[in-house]
Amino acid sequence: MDQEHIVIVGAGQAAASLAMRLRARGYSGKLTMFGDEPHPPYQRPPLSKAYLKREWSIDRLYLRPPGFWADIGVEVATGAPITAIDAAARTLEVGGRSVSWSRLALATGTRPRPLPAEFAGLTGVFELRGLADAERLREELRPGRRLLVLGGGYVGLETAAVAAKAGLAVTVVERAARILERVACAETSAVIRDLHEAHGVHIVEGRSVAEVEARGDALAAVTLDDGRRIEVDAMLVGIGVLPRDDLARAAGIACDNGIVVDFHGRTSAPGVWAAGDCAAFPLEGISTRLESVQNAVDQAECAADDMLGHTRAYTPVPWFWSDQYDVKLQIAGLNRGYDAVVRRRSERGESLLYFRAGRMIAVDAIGDARTYMAAKKMLEAGMDVSLAEASEEGFDPVARMRRPVAAE
Repeated sequence: MDQEHIVIVGAGQAAASLAMRLRARGYSGKLTMFGDEPHPPYQRPPLSKAYLKREWSIDRLYLRPPGFWADIGVEVATGAPITAIDAAARTLEVGGRSVSWSRLALATGTRPRPLPAEFAGLTGVFELRGLADAERLREELRPGRRLLVLGGGYVGLETAAVAAKAGLAVTVVERAARILERVACAETSAVIRDLHEAHGVHIVEGRSVAEVEARGDALAAVTLDDGRRIEVDAMLVGIGVLPRDDLARAAGIACDNGIVVDFHGRTSAPGVWAAGDCAAFPLEGISTRLESVQNAVDQAECAADDMLGHTRAYTPVPWFWSDQYDVKLQIAGLNRGYDAVVRRRSERGESLLYFRAGRMIAVDAIGDARTYMAAKKMLEAGMDVSLAEASEEGFDPVARMRRPVAAE
């Protein structure tokens, strides 16, 4: 092709960050972003929080005003799903036409796990991965109605909190032994469970749906595997997501729980990068896929830099957050492989510090932003905080963070 053309497949947080970084780093060629939805790039975390509560309008969800993209020379093609990629020919198919590219970035995100077969075709069953989902679900959040949340992860629990505050009778059913089992220690799960139960949410753990009852084509009730029957007016299915790597797989690009990339965001296909929720990258020697705003932004910027020859390695200290009722859960680091947890309480809230082989690797801070910020800075600086030290009476993460490096 005669003209340089970078194409970004996807129009979410990672895609937007990548496009902005390319322009900020001096790329002046043609730049096109293709998105499935009929909207310019918008924030997804508020869908289960501020937008569902009707505190935010659609305009506030947008990452930038719609005119911004044209101002920086980015063509945003909305409602334009890509149907095929030819990595060798450097073309893609969209809307029945072929588009050529010189460099390609895949920021395709995730999709919900398939609905359990017994719920297929029933009205009153919702997912929450996009703006259209949130718009449909919030019409159901009316006082006195009964909401069943299937899945005790962050999205499910955040939605449960919004619904409970709106006056609904809410039940959360988690198949695992406890809510947040995949992502948090038992102590954090207990704090969040107590928080929900204090607001009237009924949490059922270690159970699954055995039978479904319908009234016409509408969901009416479910029976759990212990015989418990729950009548419902609406149900949110929050059983997790899968990386959207179908296009990459069909194009012969290596995938394994996501599109496989290296430290720089490069895929197995020359001229193709990937970033965000869809990308599996090496972190601490383990292929890792992160679903967070932090990762979407930072990994996308790293990939954009590499596309322009400013190569650097992406080695993040991940961070996440979850708002439930008036409590903020803030997380820094990855707790995988932890073998000990230290619980610290303060007048502000409490924190759970995770340790592996005697060294701090992550923190869950619940209403304790001060400890969160200190622990995050220590993790980013590579400070060696030991289990014995953190277990001492009076241990203060903020004071520890401020200790001169020479004293290490």
